[in-house]
Amino acid sequence: MNLYLKSMIGGFLATVVLSLLMMLKAQMGLMPGLNVITMLSGMLHTQLGIPASPAIGWLMHFAIGTVMWGLLFAFLYDLLPGRGPIGKGMAFGCAAWLMMMVLPMPMAGAGFFGLKIGMMAPVMTLILHIVWGWVLGMVVGALPGSSSTKPY
Repeated sequence: MNLYLKSMIGGFLATVVLSLLMMLKAQMGLMPGLNVITMLSGMLHTQLGIPASPAIGWLMHFAIGTVMWGLLFAFLYDLLPGRGPIGKGMAFGCAAWLMMMVLPMPMAGAGFFGLKIGMMAPVMTLILHIVWGWVLGMVVGALPGSSSTKPY
């Protein structure tokens, strides 16, 4: 299995885990203003005129995590810090977080680093992206044809 396919599978499974953590966060009442699905659907509605619906937000969330980040991880794999897929995945998760903080967050009206939502927004999203990267790396490392035997 090639690295691009493994990375997309890893991106999908990492996005599933991230989504479960986001739903758990919502159920616990933590950071109610930080709802990525609502932010994505609202941003798509405002910027592109697409109907603002949770289904569109979820579809975009999974497309970004699976296709965009999955393919970009494979493309940048050899350039990422870390000796193995887990370390590289976590580093990539931090890079994805940084991109989210300076591009979509302001576009969604949350300000740079989501600070209009509160000081915990960047911290919470960083933790979620590190977990996302860890799962991505675990899956990429576990699938056949792995390019590295070192997990970190």
